[in-house]
Amino acid sequence: MTVAQRRGRRIMMTPAELDSFLAEQRTCRVATVSADGRPHVSALWFAWDGSSLWLYSLTRSRRWAEMRADPRIAAVVDDGEEYGELRGVELSGTVEFVGEAPRTGEPVPALDAPEQLFAAKNFGLDAMPHDGRHAWARLTPDAVASWDFRKI
Repeated sequence: MTVAQRRGRRIMMTPAELDSFLAEQRTCRVATVSADGRPHVSALWFAWDGSSLWLYSLTRSRRWAEMRADPRIAAVVDDGEEYGELRGVELSGTVEFVGEAPRTGEPVPALDAPEQLFAAKNFGLDAMPHDGRHAWARLTPDAVASWDFRKI
């Protein structure tokens, strides 16, 4: 169940605006929780399929280890330089791991669409290149908050 945004309704994105924004952006910042409770934030490429944020992470990274230990995360995607141009979205919830880790290209039907989106968006390719170092985590958010200062 997605938590409704309570504050900032005047500047929040419509569902269509949110989908368009997430489809065009490439980089998000992912916040994970360290074993000692400290937050850890790192940049990562992603794909958006209209309901989930698909994260393609190095499996030998601190981020991956922290997600495996505690799958609660938040991710921010934002854009804009001047104050009146700022827009973005924060998505939070629990990640699910999909496919083998690391990903070598074994058939996983659930990954067909996100890998096609990711390969086209980030590499300009029709098929996903697998390097045996990355794996997929899917965030279907429990809460979404968005803002578009261009609406002010």
